[in-house]
Amino acid sequence: MTAARKTEAEEAAFVEAYLRANPGFLAARPGLYAVLTPPRRVHGEVLADHMAAMIQAGRAEWRQVLAAGRTGRSFAAKVAEAVLALIAAADPRDCVRHEWPSLLGVEHATLHPRPAPAALTLRDLARADPLWHGEAAPLIRREALLRVGEATLALGARAAEDLPNEPESLDVLARALHAALRRA
Repeated sequence: MTAARKTEAEEAAFVEAYLRANPGFLAARPGLYAVLTPPRRVHGEVLADHMAAMIQAGRAEWRQVLAAGRTGRSFAAKVAEAVLALIAAADPRDCVRHEWPSLLGVEHATLHPRPAPAALTLRDLARADPLWHGEAAPLIRREALLRVGEATLALGARAAEDLPNEPESLDVLARALHAALRRA
């Protein structure tokens, strides 16, 4: 037996001994099932339970992936609806003020004549500035300020999840609004 082969056998024996001494180890770490090779069901019920745990862990992981995907698509879908409303609107400023809050799921949306401090500012707030959010300021806990030409699109939400950190989606809003304003 070579030294490497002996080391591998010794490691296997150590792992086996550890798992026997700590039978709840895998149950407490279901993520490990994703990297283990499942046994075949010919070895009895105990191993069948092991396989069932692996399947359950895999399903839980996929549920998380799908939920994250739905969340991401959800805001992107809202942005798409807002852009479509902007295309159909006779007055882009009116669309932003009256249609975008409900379409985007935010508390407040407005276009200000002064430029934003940066191309995009997205931040959580203890207290929103009434200059950007007017009467809605006491309700705003997260804001996005987007430069739109020489103006600023101000979006305000009650919660961070209502205005997620998706710079690409927010950039689409700003660019679509800029194009609509130039057209109008």
